[in-house]
Amino acid sequence: MASDVNVVVLVGRLTRDCNLRYTPSGNAFISFTIAVNKAKRNADGTWGEEASFIDCTYFGNNSQNLSQFLQKGRQVAVSGELRQSKWEGQDGQPRSKLDVMVNTLNLLSSPNQGQGGGFASQYSQRPQQNQGYQAPQQPQVVESMPEPQVGGPESFEDDSIPF
Repeated sequence: MASDVNVVVLVGRLTRDCNLRYTPSGNAFISFTIAVNKAKRNADGTWGEEASFIDCTYFGNNSQNLSQFLQKGRQVAVSGELRQSKWEGQDGQPRSKLDVMVNTLNLLSSPNQGQGGGFASQYSQRPQQNQGYQAPQQPQVVESMPEPQVGGPESFEDDSIPF
């Protein structure tokens, strides 16, 4: 019998700063959207880009620390699995949405680096810790966000963060 496979690997840029939130039990998580561009030939024969926007969620011990580095424009690589959320809209119609539940996240460039900037060039100078970062005054608790299951996306590599 064949096993199903649910693996997603994406490299893209954040469309906005990440959103740090907390589950009712106090566990931090971050949500963000990345834009993944694809080269596409237009009807007139010229080349352009087509963007896909993908919502991502990361549950992990380092969510709070990592949130200060996930700023609009930053290039990231994520791997994880697709999860489908289902709910009923205000109009009574069923709705659904696919998200990437992130298992690993790698910072590839800073928001102000161009397309050519990479991980190695970014961390040649170590940034100061907590520069301009303030912890949230009152945690935002999300009632509907499920807790990650045991063995879920908790494998964030500490070595990939510069602090």
